[in-house]
Amino acid sequence: MQTHSKPCVSTLATLSGLQEWADLSDGLLHTILPLLGSVCDLLAFSATCRSWRVAFLSYPSKSTLCTLVPPLLIQTNIRVDAPHVPSNDIHCKLCTCKVIDPSNQNITLRCQIDEEILQKMYCVGPSYGNLIFFCSRGYCLVVDPFSGSKVSPPRLPISGCERVSPTKIHAQHSEIAELYFFGVLIAPITSPNSHLLVGTRFSLFDWPVGSNSWSELKLPSGAQITQIVEFKGQFIAMDYHRRIYSFELAPQLGLQEIITEWSPHSIRTPYQTSWLVVCGDMLLMFITVDHWSRRIKDGGILKKVCTLHLDMSSKPAKWVVKKKLGSWAVFAGCDTKNMPLSNMNPERWGGRSNSLYYAESSPPWRVHELDSAHGPWDASMRQCVIYWGHYMKPLWVYPSMLYSDGASDHRVERQLLLSFCNLDRSG
Repeated sequence: MQTHSKPCVSTLATLSGLQEWADLSDGLLHTILPLLGSVCDLLAFSATCRSWRVAFLSYPSKSTLCTLVPPLLIQTNIRVDAPHVPSNDIHCKLCTCKVIDPSNQNITLRCQIDEEILQKMYCVGPSYGNLIFFCSRGYCLVVDPFSGSKVSPPRLPISGCERVSPTKIHAQHSEIAELYFFGVLIAPITSPNSHLLVGTRFSLFDWPVGSNSWSELKLPSGAQITQIVEFKGQFIAMDYHRRIYSFELAPQLGLQEIITEWSPHSIRTPYQTSWLVVCGDMLLMFITVDHWSRRIKDGGILKKVCTLHLDMSSKPAKWVVKKKLGSWAVFAGCDTKNMPLSNMNPERWGGRSNSLYYAESSPPWRVHELDSAHGPWDASMRQCVIYWGHYMKPLWVYPSMLYSDGASDHRVERQLLLSFCNLDRSG
């Protein structure tokens, strides 16, 4: 197997003859950051000393760093022992979950989530390193799975017809999943301009983080919004029928449909799952089509993936088939509500470009080359329907610290590093 040489922070800090490494200029340290090949390297860089942490927090393109290293896979269905993981809340029972770094699968990683949250709430996915959970009757929670911090927004002002009657736990999670289409932060939760956006059957809700109330935008009939992404400084929304809109937060909530045409070569069948994904200066739509095949023992699902690129230079804008992603890879969760993440030049950490990393349980993921005729047999598809029950499905996430603007407490970051990477606390 080919080994991939990557810079190591501990090596950088102990180079022979480098006595004043703590006094290196921010400019020099900023040239080192893009060379690091994993989330652990970035976290260790920040924890080395105060001056390196300041350099990390002041890095001018923090969002770019997240595209240069692979995200982490949280497997809540795999529980691990963690005798040395610190806890902030002695009153809750914590579930310690396995975490995998694709760039180094031999490192022991984990995170902790309140067991009661996992059992009674439904996760619509990660956003800026936080997991967004919902339960019946309009309650939601924003949870950092690595630091343990929680933010409780006010109760959503949903109407009676949108509320879920509590029943046995498995059915309740299924009903909650049908009610809440998505939840997403538009900035790190510690940022002064952060908002939480929530989509339900009939409305879009906006909560300015820290405020006492929600704003509501009633949706036109048939325009249930399933996803919102930021692209070139504006917010783009997609509805259930794959129509797209520009979305405005101010001066008031608003949606304006962007008229688009479809390439005659694109595939459109009822059995599809769609995601919007931003890869640099490209806005892409991934459409996966499930084909039941008798060629596979006991029957199985072959996944075909169509990738479309939105060409906004034409009027109207047009979705055109894109056969290759070039130097990009995309990470998608088993749950279609999870926001996909993009990664540039994955070969630098041992990954593959032009590929879809699809989260599963065992194996942890499958890699689908996007220009191949068919995807692999996906054994997890029936598990998603039958097996998962109330368990949160595996998902990809970057730790919230990678989005930090300096507002977070250094002690919280230290605790995160201890619990995340199993480092020696005596350091």
